[in-house]
Amino acid sequence: MTAYESLCGKLKREPKRWLVTGAAGFIGSHLVERLLSLGQAVTGLDDFSTGYRHNLDQVRLLLGDEDWGRFRLIEGDVADGEICAAACRDVDYVLHEAALGSVPASVEDPLTCHRSNGTGFLQLALAARDGGVRRFVYASSSAVYGDDPRLPKEESLPTRPLSPYAVTKVLGELYARLFDDLYGLPTVGLRYFNVFGPRQDPKGAYAAVIPSWISLMASGKEPLLYGDGGQTRDFCHVADVVQANLLAACAPSSVTGRVYNVAGGKSLTLLELFETIRRALSAEVPEAATLGLRRLPERAGDIRHSRASIDAIVGDLGFAPLHSVASGLEEALRWYLEHR
Repeated sequence: MTAYESLCGKLKREPKRWLVTGAAGFIGSHLVERLLSLGQAVTGLDDFSTGYRHNLDQVRLLLGDEDWGRFRLIEGDVADGEICAAACRDVDYVLHEAALGSVPASVEDPLTCHRSNGTGFLQLALAARDGGVRRFVYASSSAVYGDDPRLPKEESLPTRPLSPYAVTKVLGELYARLFDDLYGLPTVGLRYFNVFGPRQDPKGAYAAVIPSWISLMASGKEPLLYGDGGQTRDFCHVADVVQANLLAACAPSSVTGRVYNVAGGKSLTLLELFETIRRALSAEVPEAATLGLRRLPERAGDIRHSRASIDAIVGDLGFAPLHSVASGLEEALRWYLEHR
């Protein structure tokens, strides 16, 4: 039995109270779904600036009214201290996902990015401290490593942010460590690497590469490639992000104040990713087999190469990836084809 399987069994026997910020978003809605399926009481906080009500509607349909009855939604801005205080009341664990997650959007509008990701982080951390929260788990990002050429990325590497988004993630890590040391708020940070899976938004100029490419190719359109396609990425299925969050929340106190990579521990180029998607999609959408890529200049703030070391999270938390890129893409493809 894996550490995650053991934890899920324990949570079913001993339910806790959880706050998930960004609950209507891609990752947040998967956290809500898993926690409710384990019999937990869940509060969701979202202002729907990037999340969608239909994500929560899908969770309700998947789980049914009994599980959904343990969910309450607070609609509000994570940068509002009063709302954060109300959300953290009578909560055991905070899973902080709310953020503006686009590198290009942060380059265009750094102030809005800072308000959500910087001020929002600080307001929620203060509320969690004052509310006596047992563990504060927060989403960081592989973007904090910047263009450091060393691979794989180990948590001990210095941070070299290349965008306002990455700066806010470094800021969150600094605040988390400070709150752990200064105020005794137990924190754990998770540096996500290229998360993908069902319910990830395929629309908009800043959509992540996998949902954007699947959506365009399923409609017979050429996907956009920024740069030469030699960029490498370490893709991580959303189910593994959920696993990492729950393990981090319930791990022994020896892990607090630390940050961990959350990834598959392998990488592939964007050209390899394109071929993988094209092959898988061609079985359902034959015209996809003839599609090429529409090439555009590389974007400011984008990182050239990315691959994570996951030794720390495996050793400390018992993390064990549930999906390869291939198996995860099969599931994601089915979802996007059903919902296009």
